[in-house]
Amino acid sequence: MQAQQHGDLSTKPAENLNSGRVQTMIEGNDPQGQNNSNPEVDSMNQNEMEALLALSTTPINIKRGDVVEGVIVRIDQDEILVDIGLKSEGVLSTKELPANGYGSFSELHLNDKVLVYVIQPETSEGHAVLSLKRANTERQWRIAEEQFKNGELLKAKVIDYNKGGLIVDVAGIRGFVPISQILNLKREEVAAGGENQETAAKLKAMKDKELQLKIIEINRARNRLILSERLAVQEWRQRRREELLDELKPGEVRKGVVSNLANFGAFVDLGGADGLVHISQLAWSRVNHPSEVLHVGQEVEVQVLSVDKEKKKIALSIKRAEVDPWTTVEQRYTPGQMVTGVVTKIAPFGAFARIEDGIEGLIHQSELPAGVDPKTILHEGAQLQLRILRIDAERRRLGLSLRQADEAGEAKEAASEGEAEAAAAPNAAAPAPAQEKAMPSLEAATPSLEGAPPQEHAPRRDRGERRDRERTQENSLIGNLNDEGELTAMAEAFRAARQRSKEDPEPAE
Repeated sequence: MQAQQHGDLSTKPAENLNSGRVQTMIEGNDPQGQNNSNPEVDSMNQNEMEALLALSTTPINIKRGDVVEGVIVRIDQDEILVDIGLKSEGVLSTKELPANGYGSFSELHLNDKVLVYVIQPETSEGHAVLSLKRANTERQWRIAEEQFKNGELLKAKVIDYNKGGLIVDVAGIRGFVPISQILNLKREEVAAGGENQETAAKLKAMKDKELQLKIIEINRARNRLILSERLAVQEWRQRRREELLDELKPGEVRKGVVSNLANFGAFVDLGGADGLVHISQLAWSRVNHPSEVLHVGQEVEVQVLSVDKEKKKIALSIKRAEVDPWTTVEQRYTPGQMVTGVVTKIAPFGAFARIEDGIEGLIHQSELPAGVDPKTILHEGAQLQLRILRIDAERRRLGLSLRQADEAGEAKEAASEGEAEAAAAPNAAAPAPAQEKAMPSLEAATPSLEGAPPQEHAPRRDRGERRDRERTQENSLIGNLNDEGELTAMAEAFRAARQRSKEDPEPAE
């Protein structure tokens, strides 16, 4: 068998010595007869025959590292003999065969052609030592070079990650996807790198996933294979767009996912190409912004209005939902109610937040906490505690406040702290016994002389009336202190205080 050239996966077909002019010359048969012989032709044929005979006796030059094609001539439990055109067969150990798939023991049969890697051209026993596994790696590298050359897309599984990106398995070759070439990472996450905890968590979550990739750099000598998910998806979407532009017909109904919202409408991904639903095509309601009825990631059913292949534009209309949440929003929510919202879009005048599927409201910038940078609390996907300010079901509008929600939380916390302090006060008054409640207190029953407002300019008649009322009250209290008329120490103290007040000189009128 003719050996292949190094660096080529295919092998050259061996010359057939029993065909054409070679066969005629060897057998000595001349269909034209001896009388038509030409000396020049005979000389050329003789040279060709000598060259072929010399080639058949010349040993094939095979060296370590060559990848050649051979034919299986014997299969044993421990080894497989492969004819690669040498004096004797090469030996292929069954221990290195993969468990399944290409090159596995169950997939190999007599007379099968296989690609093998030459580990040792010749041993002391005269056999060549071959490897099917290494040949497969070389085969994959050559396939990868062809894919890179032709700009083909491929799929590979993520097997590991590091702070710089993802490590993928490309048919046995370890490839690397830099963090800047990963599709679902934002610019700020790429800038932070894999050392950032959130970015590292996203990289870890992608392990064992299969990605669509494109080779952007290959270096066989350095075992370097760099791939990009971003470019692969971009090219795939471009190709898919061309296909959809040919497939879609006006009036056709398809399912899609809302990919983006704008003031003039919503973009819906139809599975590789985005179509535009103009705000006027949200026919079941009059809205000022699509976010009032739609949110990114929502699955919707759309109808194709028109397809412009030249401009590559698709116009869509969203069919009315069977159940419109806004019709019952006032039954489920009330102004002043506290709710949890998820920020869906940032706008120059505030942010939109979704409190349930199909129900979104506006957090105006005036309803943000004072002195707080909005960028630190407002970003897509953030969960916030909000207070409903107003509900307009007819216009599908919902006013939300983050500032009032925070103030309500602070007031509730302060009230809780006040109740806790009151409960822990050590001098809290205990209820008086029933007998003590029956006896009136002299100090409570008698007006305080020291705390009474000054009466310097009151008429003498008014002062006299006041003294009469005090005496009547005094006699009443004293009479109730003891049924036998005995005065207690408290009564004596009361009389002494009254006597001192009488002796005080009255101010001149």
